[in-house]
Amino acid sequence: MSGLKLQKRLASDVMKCGKNKVWLDPNEISEIANANSRQNIRKLIKDGLVIKKPVAVHSRSRVRENKEARRKGRHTGFGKRKGTKDARTSQKSLWIKRMRVLRRLLKRYREAKKIDRHLYHELYLKAKGNVFKNKRVLMEFIHKKKADLARAKMLADQAEARRNKVKEARKRREERQELKKNEMLQTYAKEDEVAAKK
Repeated sequence: MSGLKLQKRLASDVMKCGKNKVWLDPNEISEIANANSRQNIRKLIKDGLVIKKPVAVHSRSRVRENKEARRKGRHTGFGKRKGTKDARTSQKSLWIKRMRVLRRLLKRYREAKKIDRHLYHELYLKAKGNVFKNKRVLMEFIHKKKADLARAKMLADQAEARRNKVKEARKRREERQELKKNEMLQTYAKEDEVAAKK
């Protein structure tokens, strides 16, 4: 077989693979040895005397199995960890992810007119100041804030209505008093006239 070095090299070049992937038929060595050109090698390949070996199986079944176990939390104890906590999951990347989630929610709420631009700005700065741990906390805060604002507005409206009512009542009372005063003055004037005539 050592005499077939040339044939092996030519075959690997023709089939575009490595020399180790070339299989030469051991029963037809003499015929293969006579082939000294690429043309002859192509003919041998066509006849099936020279074959390209199939790719060796590199199974990933064990990898898949291990991955599945890791998803369940196996093989992730202190003994399996090489990098620091921050190297494995960077605090900065977690912060960026959280900020993006919160800011996206605020933007959507503002576009949907659920919050006005003043509340948006206030909440944006609070999010930047690490007030909200996650999206749920921010949503709860928004609902609570909106409820508080609505309650404050309702109380303000009620107070305004009460003030208007009192003002109206005072005005009516003053008008009544004025009317009564005028009536009494007219009565006195009439009595004076009657007394003067006598």
